[in-house]
Amino acid sequence: MAPRPAWKGYLKLSLVSCAVELTSATDHSEKVSFRVINRKTGNTVRRQYIDSVSGKPVDTDDEVKGYEIGGDEYLLIEEDEIDAVQIESSHTLSIEQFVDRAAIPQIYFDQPYYLSPSDEVSEEAFAVIREAMAKQKKAGIARIVLYRRERPVMIEPFDKGLLLTTLRYDKTVRQPAEVFDGLRKGKLDEELVDLATHIIDKKQAKFDPSGFEDRYEEALLELIAAKRKGKKPPVAKPAERPSNVVNLFEALKKSLGEESGSSSKAPARGKKASSARKPTKKPAAGKAKKSA
Repeated sequence: MAPRPAWKGYLKLSLVSCAVELTSATDHSEKVSFRVINRKTGNTVRRQYIDSVSGKPVDTDDEVKGYEIGGDEYLLIEEDEIDAVQIESSHTLSIEQFVDRAAIPQIYFDQPYYLSPSDEVSEEAFAVIREAMAKQKKAGIARIVLYRRERPVMIEPFDKGLLLTTLRYDKTVRQPAEVFDGLRKGKLDEELVDLATHIIDKKQAKFDPSGFEDRYEEALLELIAAKRKGKKPPVAKPAERPSNVVNLFEALKKSLGEESGSSSKAPARGKKASSARKPTKKPAAGKAKKSA
C-alpha cells in the first residue's frame, strides 16, 4: 500500500509553481510493539483523561485545548479555530534562497521527506526546477507548516524527485561550546594519532545501510518465541563493558594488530607507524631498464 502524503500544496520558484505532495522518507512503524494489559484480567487497558480537581473521567466531546494566561486561568481554543489559522507556508513551499548543502551544519538536519509532483500537469514544471537545482548543485531553502508548526526546510535533488529535510531552529540547537568548552587543549603525541589513523585505514568500507539489522529487536523476538513455547526466556550474557585505557599506545598497537591480522606487527614505540610499510626502491640513475 502506497504511503499516505503528509502534506499537499505547491512548490514555487519565483513565478513558476507546481502541485506537489510530501511523503515521509522513513517508516516509524514498530515491528515489535506491546500493549498495556491488566495483569489480573488479561484485558487491554485504555488511557482516559481525568479532571485534575474532581477526579472524574472527561468525555471526548468535553476535551478542548487551553492556553495558560496566568495562574490557573486558561483561554479555551477550539480545533476549528486552530485549523482556520493559515499563512503562505501552510499551502506553498516558496523557495526563498539557494545555498551550498555543505554550508548547513549536520546538527540542523531533522526529518527527511520525499517531495514529488501530485499530478501529471505538474510533472514538467517540477522536473525543470529539479534539473536546474541539480545543474547548479544547490539546495533550496523554504518554509512549510507541518503538524501545526512552521519549519524551515532544505530542498535538494534526490533520485527522480526532490528530498525535503526539515531544519531545526537555531534557538533549539545547543551550541557546542556549552558541552565542549571544558575539554582541555594540548599537543597530541603524533605516534598515537598515526596509529589511530592506520586503524581507520584498515576499517574503511563502502557504506551499505542494508547491512544493519536491529539486534535488540531480534533478541525481543527470541524472548517472545520462547514464551509462546512455554520455555524460559533466553538469558543473554551481559556484554563486557569497556574501561578507560591505561596505556593508550599499547591499546592502539594491539588494535592495529587485530585489524591487520595476527601475522602483521604494529610498529614499536619510538618508530613511526607509517614505517611499517617499506618504500619502493627507485632504480639508480643510469641503470634504468631500457624499454623494449
